[in-house]
Amino acid sequence: MLFHSQFFLLIFAPLTLTAYYAFAGSLVIRQWVLISASILFYAYWDPRLAPFLVGSVVVNWLFGRAIGRQGSSFTMVAGVGLNLLIIGFFKYANFFADSLAVLGSVDHEPWNIILPLGISFFTFQQISYLIDSRRDGTPAYAFTDYALYVTFFPQLIAGPIVRHDEIIHQYAASPLRDGLYERLSRGLVLLVIGLVKKTFIADKLALIADPLFAQAVQGGGLTLGEGWTAAAAFGLQIYFDFSGYSDMAIGLGLMFGLTLPDNFNAPYRACSIRDFWRRWHMTLSRFLRDYLYVPLGGNRKGSTRLVFALVVTMLLGGLWHGAGWTFVIWGGLHGVALALEHLWRRTGLTLPPTLGWVVTMLFVFVAWVLFRAETFGSAAHILSAMAGGNGWALSVMGAEHLWLIAVAALVAILGPTAKRMTDEILQPRSYYTFAVAVTLVLVLLQTGGGDNSEFIYFQF
Repeated sequence: MLFHSQFFLLIFAPLTLTAYYAFAGSLVIRQWVLISASILFYAYWDPRLAPFLVGSVVVNWLFGRAIGRQGSSFTMVAGVGLNLLIIGFFKYANFFADSLAVLGSVDHEPWNIILPLGISFFTFQQISYLIDSRRDGTPAYAFTDYALYVTFFPQLIAGPIVRHDEIIHQYAASPLRDGLYERLSRGLVLLVIGLVKKTFIADKLALIADPLFAQAVQGGGLTLGEGWTAAAAFGLQIYFDFSGYSDMAIGLGLMFGLTLPDNFNAPYRACSIRDFWRRWHMTLSRFLRDYLYVPLGGNRKGSTRLVFALVVTMLLGGLWHGAGWTFVIWGGLHGVALALEHLWRRTGLTLPPTLGWVVTMLFVFVAWVLFRAETFGSAAHILSAMAGGNGWALSVMGAEHLWLIAVAALVAILGPTAKRMTDEILQPRSYYTFAVAVTLVLVLLQTGGGDNSEFIYFQF
């Protein structure tokens, strides 16, 4: 079920909100309303996967309670190991088998393994809970608290990756407490902003990027202009697609009286790679920092160890994004860039902010080509075109659509963030209400064709 579908916007979300607030006076009932709705939301994609989600929740809750009783490192390691084993099987079994087959010069017929939607996101949430249970003495939560923490449908499929101590304590607060209408209105505005990002920007940019990347797969020569258009269109597409999803998730959470963590903070304004990762997919960045980079030594054991930790963390972060070597190399490039940036800072030299921004954006958008390309060969075709390998012609397929790239870039670089829009800029005014209502109607009309594309991060 897509957030930007008429069924979700006109039926599922209104009915769930109505049931939730109808039982606002009972903590347990309103929690079960959300748990049940979330399982139905997940089962909508493939009913066969719902038992897997429920089983994952039950098993990890039992692990958490066992860790709370025993304080056992072995139990924590066993729980984390089981989660990694499960995600390794579903997401990476064919990838590793294919890689070994290539090394052994043999053929591998891919196994028909169904990838549970959002497995990377809800598995990482549960891993963080198990580690915190052992490391920080996190209390063993009631089953309803834990089940809602994992399954809450706004963030179940693609984040934000929420920590238990950020949200579980919010469940006890009455949904009808002071500020109800402000939460509902701000949440709705965030939802609408996310819908606009997805339907009117990201999906339109895909119409520019997809044919160019498809042409590269076929080995077709791209011009210089087409190569850079492909990179720019996809770099902007993935930003508006994923930040749009995050806005919708945070907005929906707020409409239920729950505050989810921010996930984006204008990443295309970053003047360094480190700053970029402080702004892009912020909840994943902190997960990798706290549960991988710091345990690997972080910045506590000298520059050599720091460089090692950065590169390994980003290599694994790339692999988290997808079962393919292009993702691994993409992550590795970011790890090397972070390491070089650290060594550069140690010299005491600095770049002017404008030059730092140009260098950072060039690196980020060139690296996006590897992230998007289906093979190294197709990535090489685009990168070669961007470097002038096919000549210096600036001709572009679909040049009439380039205005969208320009507008999207201006919004991403200069426009206010969704959080600033709802917290500071938009105030209770009748004309704002009218504008939001008209925009929502336009989104509903746009999505009425039924050809709504999934979010890019659903595949991760």
